Amino acid sequence: MTDTTEDEATGTLFEAPPMAEQERMVEAVLFASPEPVTVADLEARMPHGSDAAQALELLRKRYEGRGVRVVQVGEAWAIRTARDLGFLMQKETVETRKLSRAAIETLAIVAYHQPCTRAEIEEIRGVSVSRGTIDQLLEMEWIRLGRRRMTPGRPVTFVVTPQFLDHFGLESARDLPGLKELRAAGLLENRPPPGSMPVGEGREEEGSDEGQPELFEE
Repeated sequence: MTDTTEDEATGTLFEAPPMAEQERMVEAVLFASPEPVTVADLEARMPHGSDAAQALELLRKRYEGRGVRVVQVGEAWAIRTARDLGFLMQKETVETRKLSRAAIETLAIVAYHQPCTRAEIEEIRGVSVSRGTIDQLLEMEWIRLGRRRMTPGRPVTFVVTPQFLDHFGLESARDLPGLKELRAAGLLENRPPPGSMPVGEGREEEGSDEGQPELFEE
């Protein structure tokens, strides 16, 4: 009898709150967090026995069609303004740093070819990559160090970060736009594809706007 009573008391003590309350908890955490939050982080904050994943899915469905949405950013989740209402925020957007062409191309190569080494970035661009370009992207937390390659010298690789995905409203790197979309947005020029120019010609130093090979192939 005593054992049964203790078990019942323990079960009551750790009984999870109703799902509606769990949903409110998830909403509060996502709303207050400046960074996307993982399911594991949510469960660590919530009462024992809570199902953060289910509460998160219910919350996501509740926000469908609203001015803000619950979106996935990599392995984490966040509350973000609906894409079609982004124009309302344009006046409040402040561009604090403008990337150089070298940085933009380097970032694009990492995003589309990750994980990639510095040597691979230089091979694709056709020019050397300065340390300052890599450092700038690392400081902005748009790229980070990945695993080292199991090749001579064990070169370090680079990959994009959740901050990069969040900034551009992407769930994963698979959602990156294609070549046609990049050209339509003016982010790529209609330059000759790689191999159309003899080796040794058109190779300029970092920062030059001429002689750069096309970043991506059709």
